[in-house]
Amino acid sequence: MELTPMMQQYQATKQQHPDEILFFRLGDFYEMFFEDAELAARELGLTLTSRSGNKDKAPMCGVPYHAAESYINKLIHKGYKVAIAEQIGDPKAKGLTKREVIKIVTPGTVLSESVLTDAANNYIALLYEQGERILLAGADISTGECFYGIYTGGSRLQTLFDELYRRQVSELLLAGELSFRKQLDAFVGLRLPQCTYTQLAGISAQVEDRLVEHFTADERPEDRAAQEAVATLLDYLHDTVMTDLSHISHLTYLDASENLVLDTYTLRNLEVTRNLRDGGKKDTLLDVLDFTETAMGSRLLKQWLEAPLLSIVAIDRRLDAVQEMVEDFGLRGALADGLKDIRDFERLLTRIEVGTANARDLVALKLSLACLPGIRETLADVRAQLLRETTERVMTFDEVTELLARAIVDEPGISLREGGIIKDGYDAELDEYRRIAHDSKSMLQEIEEREKQETGIKSLKIGYNKVFGYYIEVRNSGADLVPDRYIRKQTLANAERYITEELKAFETKILGAQEKIIQIEYRLFTEVRERIKQELPGIQQTAHAIAVLDVLRSFAEAAVSYNYVRPQLRPEGGISIKDGRHPLVERILTRDLFVPNDTELNHRDCEIMLITGPNMAGKSTYMRQVALLALMAQVGSFLPAREAVLSPVDRIFTRIGASDDLVSGQSTFMVEMNEVAQILKYATRDSLVILDEIGRGTSTFDGMSIARAVVEYIEKKIHAQTLFATHYHELTEMADDKIKNFCVAVKERGAQVAFLRRIVPGAADKSYGIHVARLAGLPKTVTKRAEALLAALEAKQEKVQAAETDGREETAAPPTQIDAALGMGSLFGSTLREALCSLDIMTMTPLEALNELYRLQEQAKGEEGRA
Repeated sequence: MELTPMMQQYQATKQQHPDEILFFRLGDFYEMFFEDAELAARELGLTLTSRSGNKDKAPMCGVPYHAAESYINKLIHKGYKVAIAEQIGDPKAKGLTKREVIKIVTPGTVLSESVLTDAANNYIALLYEQGERILLAGADISTGECFYGIYTGGSRLQTLFDELYRRQVSELLLAGELSFRKQLDAFVGLRLPQCTYTQLAGISAQVEDRLVEHFTADERPEDRAAQEAVATLLDYLHDTVMTDLSHISHLTYLDASENLVLDTYTLRNLEVTRNLRDGGKKDTLLDVLDFTETAMGSRLLKQWLEAPLLSIVAIDRRLDAVQEMVEDFGLRGALADGLKDIRDFERLLTRIEVGTANARDLVALKLSLACLPGIRETLADVRAQLLRETTERVMTFDEVTELLARAIVDEPGISLREGGIIKDGYDAELDEYRRIAHDSKSMLQEIEEREKQETGIKSLKIGYNKVFGYYIEVRNSGADLVPDRYIRKQTLANAERYITEELKAFETKILGAQEKIIQIEYRLFTEVRERIKQELPGIQQTAHAIAVLDVLRSFAEAAVSYNYVRPQLRPEGGISIKDGRHPLVERILTRDLFVPNDTELNHRDCEIMLITGPNMAGKSTYMRQVALLALMAQVGSFLPAREAVLSPVDRIFTRIGASDDLVSGQSTFMVEMNEVAQILKYATRDSLVILDEIGRGTSTFDGMSIARAVVEYIEKKIHAQTLFATHYHELTEMADDKIKNFCVAVKERGAQVAFLRRIVPGAADKSYGIHVARLAGLPKTVTKRAEALLAALEAKQEKVQAAETDGREETAAPPTQIDAALGMGSLFGSTLREALCSLDIMTMTPLEALNELYRLQEQAKGEEGRA
């Protein structure tokens, strides 16, 4: 295809950006061509047209420049990257207008408010492998956060994946080849389906310069591979954003030894920040505890919940701060009032830094800065050390606040190129041009009146349009009176339009004033923005301090609203909770309906709680409750309990459910065993382990054997505090000095059964599977028949046991006797009767029995009418 000069320019630009959709600025539109046009038309629902490239037609589509952001955001949300090519030269100049890519927008570098979520970070991460080590470097450029981690040993992949999941990384950069690419692909496909990949050619060629540019000497990593990973990430950010990124000025090392470890399974199973239903915030621990007033506070709360503390000193510092606000209603309320008008400092600062902040952003900054003196005053007399230290980091910026109040109008427009953003009185030159523009209306009226008098044309009037500028319009009835000095410009049906030398001079002056006003306002605005940049480090520090205060106040508000108590932290002693409540479930049921439970776990006489009881009775809820309360305590929150004394745990492991992992290609049982293997490998004496129904995915005796062996291993090798729920009643025989039996209390009255939701000492003696089936809504015909079957099989089992007790050899009953026990007058056909006879109900779990009954129900529907 022979291309026009403009299309040649497009092709040259596109060759430099083959992996991005190129938005190519042509006048008032961004145009896309060839494959980009076809893709964009499909993804955005645009009309695909064509443009001449001389002999051939090039597929083309476009969007108006003023609406481009919404289209770009849609593409980013779908995982694409977009390169923005702007007109750099003067479009009015002769020849081909110069165009250059000014930025690349990717899922991990997007700064648009309409894409970003206030309560969540947007992380980009780089992976780099060196020998047996994996290096991670990550950042959220919308807030300026930057971090790195080094992963070694046999658990390095799992630990890395846990970090990626915790941060919900939206874009992954791969620096070179990775030996674990297959595992990474599987993990991302399952847990981070929205994450996109970018393969980099190699590491940065300017490692030292990049690190010196952004970080102080004490923050820069000593490890060479870590330096390379961080520098390569920064290279990519500079190459995409294409502007100053000096707001990325602090680097954090991810030190796992400082935090309670919550792996991906635990975060999911406990629904800490994302629910299992749709991955949203609703009905999560984050949802329950989030009383924050600011976007920064909401993001920090999420980070705290996903990385609880280990140090008792650090935890108690938070608890002291929370307690002071719990006890002081006035302090809590005044702080909330001070915080509610603070906008998203962190992201405001980023937009200022990269040059995308508009006048409304500066007004938001002004309003936020104006709140700071009041917050400092509110906290002037606080006693808790953490509150005092955090308050000291809240700086006031009187000079910047005063500058913004003088310079920027209170309600500016969004565009910086249309004027109306700088206040009167701020700049003398601007005021003079505004006076000229403002007086133009009266000057036009004077010219119009003078022309009417001089010509005698009463219908004469002066108007304006974008094509001809200012003109004098004369109706046809006054055409004979038009003087020779009038120059005809346009003929209408009932009038003629003219210009004069005086009107042309006036137009030049007025239009020049308007253009000058816009130029001056833009210059003054950028000067104000540059002045604010000088205060960025102090404002960033203040923003983080505000977030900390907001989270601590949120914990206090939750404690008061939900009647929580302060936990006591001890180096040793285990977990002792009186009347503990599940923080999520009690919000649904209300405290009046929720049944609280005690917990006593320790290394002295109860390392393992072996819990038996029917399904739907509350075992899983109870175990999750214990884990959540331990997590909340180490975050620094009060707890839903009457009393709580806990020792910090180093990890919380949960093995609850696996159906969602079937998409990974593994069976439920294999997934379960993989998770149990991880727990047995990495749990320590200081861990808290939650295991629910281990072994149910295989045959009865296999499952029972595995479950028992797991309990024995934990008791003899690991000594972790463990809650182990099981349907294998035979395991209750394991009770000893460290293993204690517990069950869910049940109240029976005749055929009626009530699950009391209380966890009490002792072992359950029944499974109540048929009662669960009745609650699930199975037809009475099926459940009554199941009761008859169960009675017959229990009778048979009793005979077997009696025979064994007497020492006699057991002989299997002939089929005719079994049929008699089951009732020859069966309401089912022979096929269904044979299926029922073959069931070994004594070895089935309630869930297995329920599934089997459901199958029988489907089979029996045709015969139910004869019952």
